[in-house]
Amino acid sequence: MALQWALALHGVITMLVVVSFLCGHWPIFRGTIIDRIHYFITFGAYNYFLRFLAIAFGSRVRNSFLRIEYYCCDRPNPILQLLYLSILGGTYFIIAKSSFRYIPGVYVDDLHKYISILAVGVGVILFLLTSFSDPGIVNARNVTQYISSYPYDNKIYAEKECPTCNIPKPARSKHCGICGRCVARFDHHCGWMNNCIGEKNTRYFMAFLFWHYLICLYGTIVLGLILVGQLKERKIIYILTVYYGIEKSFYSLFPHVIQWLLGAHNTQVLLIVFLAIVSLLLAIFLGYHAQLCLTNTTTNETFKWQEYMNWRRKLNEAKVSAAALKSSLHAVNGKGKKARESKCSRFWRRSPLQNEQVIMVENNVYDKGFIENVLEILVPLSERKSFFHGKTL
Repeated sequence: MALQWALALHGVITMLVVVSFLCGHWPIFRGTIIDRIHYFITFGAYNYFLRFLAIAFGSRVRNSFLRIEYYCCDRPNPILQLLYLSILGGTYFIIAKSSFRYIPGVYVDDLHKYISILAVGVGVILFLLTSFSDPGIVNARNVTQYISSYPYDNKIYAEKECPTCNIPKPARSKHCGICGRCVARFDHHCGWMNNCIGEKNTRYFMAFLFWHYLICLYGTIVLGLILVGQLKERKIIYILTVYYGIEKSFYSLFPHVIQWLLGAHNTQVLLIVFLAIVSLLLAIFLGYHAQLCLTNTTTNETFKWQEYMNWRRKLNEAKVSAAALKSSLHAVNGKGKKARESKCSRFWRRSPLQNEQVIMVENNVYDKGFIENVLEILVPLSERKSFFHGKTL
């Protein structure tokens, strides 16, 4: 039993490392153990590895490795796309080979074999749509229409020109350094899709997340039903209680049932753990992006708003500090005499910075309400007739 628990613990730790490496950079994991593991894997350990290469093999080998890294991480490439297809195909192959022989079962109908093929096929189609669709590329032909569609708020967006594309930058757009193009309503560059997520393909990206969440949840439930069916078919509970004299209660039977499952169906158990973790991660990531869509905000804009609010806060603090300094100078010069305070009062008196409440409630001018925000995702502005009413450059 100790060996089986050790194998289960090994599987959980492996999953934690894999999830941290693949998803630890997501904003929702900032400040968590997953973020710290991701940082160590991608930066801390990597820096030590570069030093080792330079010391052991010289700078030429280190520079060659850096060139490979530049191609893999800073240029468009299909590596993560192929990895996604490998994970999806490999997981489905393992499920089919290890679990389809138990279908049909007590709780699982034979129809689920065909439903699973359809589910995976739809997932691949959504992946291809997100990967190879136009994210909303801004060029000289449509830049004026995009400028008309997305007004500048003069807070996080102001009129400027893209120094690379040499065209005006519409509000909410960003030049992607990896793809080398400006994208309207830029959200982020997704390495898994080898494409930017922008105005035109956010709908496909959201559908991709939602569908894959459903696939993983569906796989977890079906595999769980297969195991429950096996428990019933083989009368494991009956054998444990009648032949081994184990008390018929959840707490008494649970460790013995788990021991039997790990021994007889360890592949299914590990698949359930894997799919459950991935479905949870997808649910969190889907919820984060759904909240952004419902408020008509992008991932890029959340960082821009954070920078803007930090700048406003520092500006307010500077004004308060200047006012406090001016008041102190007046007091020193005798221009503003005050009643003497006791040492105790001066000690407990709050700083002017503490008394100053920095109120920064900024309105998102792009938030048009729940219904309009959803419609803007489903039917992008550039695909509406009104988009073409503006003049071209």
